[in-house]
Amino acid sequence: MTDNSIKTPLMTRLVEVFLRGDVAILLVVASLALGLVALLLTPREEEPQIVVPMADVFVSAPGLSARAVEQKITTRLEKLLYQIDGVEYVYSMSRPGRCIVTVRFYVGE
Repeated sequence: MTDNSIKTPLMTRLVEVFLRGDVAILLVVASLALGLVALLLTPREEEPQIVVPMADVFVSAPGLSARAVEQKITTRLEKLLYQIDGVEYVYSMSRPGRCIVTVRFYVGE
């Protein structure tokens, strides 16, 4: 006995519907329309206000030259500050008798 009523797989039937009808075109047009609506309704800013967490460390070392401040204070302080979790980068400036070290943290941490 042979069964002539073989059931067609679901994927085959779906492919046939898309190939024979206008369903695919309607879905593409609907997707484009929804995308355009979403694009127009999504709020956006050209310059969003983002708070970047930073800290400045001022160190006074009267009587030391800029090179001595860098060697004795600034370099060591930079290494210590880099060990803090969430630090993005550290930069510094040494002057005679003082230094400024700026620590910038990752946004959101």
